[in-house]
Amino acid sequence: MAERQYHLKFDNKNAQAVDEYLEYKRIVGDDDGGELMTPDQFEEYKKKVLPMRMKNRLFVSYSAPTGMDCKMIGPETPCFCTHRYKQHKTDFEVIPTDRPIKLPCRQRGCKCATYHFAPLNGSQPIRCTCKHTSEEHSEEQPYRCKKRGCIKCTGFTSSFTCGCGGSYKQHKMIVETAEEREARGHPIGQATPYAAMGGITGFSSLADGYMRLDPSGRGAPNKGFLEQSITSADNPFLRSNVQAIKSHQMQKNMLKGEREQNKQLHVNGIDDPDDEIFSDLTERVSQMKRPGEADMDYYERRYQEKKAGGRANVTDSYGQLGAGTRKAIDDKPRSARTPQPRTPQPRK
Repeated sequence: MAERQYHLKFDNKNAQAVDEYLEYKRIVGDDDGGELMTPDQFEEYKKKVLPMRMKNRLFVSYSAPTGMDCKMIGPETPCFCTHRYKQHKTDFEVIPTDRPIKLPCRQRGCKCATYHFAPLNGSQPIRCTCKHTSEEHSEEQPYRCKKRGCIKCTGFTSSFTCGCGGSYKQHKMIVETAEEREARGHPIGQATPYAAMGGITGFSSLADGYMRLDPSGRGAPNKGFLEQSITSADNPFLRSNVQAIKSHQMQKNMLKGEREQNKQLHVNGIDDPDDEIFSDLTERVSQMKRPGEADMDYYERRYQEKKAGGRANVTDSYGQLGAGTRKAIDDKPRSARTPQPRTPQPRK
């Protein structure tokens, strides 16, 4: 049965109140114990916590042996104890000197000594070699199975393989300061007042490590990867423009040689060689129908493009469209061979 959906409408005043509440929850988190603080209490909380949070922020990641951060931990990332990262201790007045830094769970009755990321296989928790999921294991290390009758499990271990190609055993949790993270060459982003941000430094942090192109992920591709030949396994867009790309590369090489021989490009009437090179490629891309584009939208877009790229309007000195003039065309004299039209004779 489909879940019931609600559509709420707010005016500007109420919408602003919702935004203020969301901002409040991002800063306070669960520190208010479920009861909203008064404005004075909220201001006192910010004066006390925000400087400490921005100075002593801890970056948490689930890392591969190669140094890649396969998963950046955020406020809603679940722990092995099934609680979220924001429900663990994340704010410290003084950063502990012991390593690794412990982040115990703050929920009542939870025995989790420190945060430990539990990977997911799609949307489902991964399974141990004892065939039971991570949620069916103890939250205390070495995370033994709690299922009745499962006596062979000595601790959670899985055959799960991460997207980076490493196994579950090869990964480890890293809790580090900003200085330690910079020493590894990984980005730290900007200081934020929000609670339990963990390793989130931007939108790209939400992706897995093997898909991120920043230093904490797989990194930017090299020139050889970008210039490799197009094959049948590539994107359909690339395969549909193979000839145009080849023509672009050939013309670019030719113009590069001409540029070295002749430094004055205006002699050939070319201000920028790339403009001439990309003209054919741009037209080919424009001819393709875009995803979700209706037929009438496609034809209207093509019409406007051709209209903008067509013959310019002739304007007078005042910027107004000038009326053209032309000579009147005189009637040509009739040839002698041209039969004369007959005048109809009245009937008698």
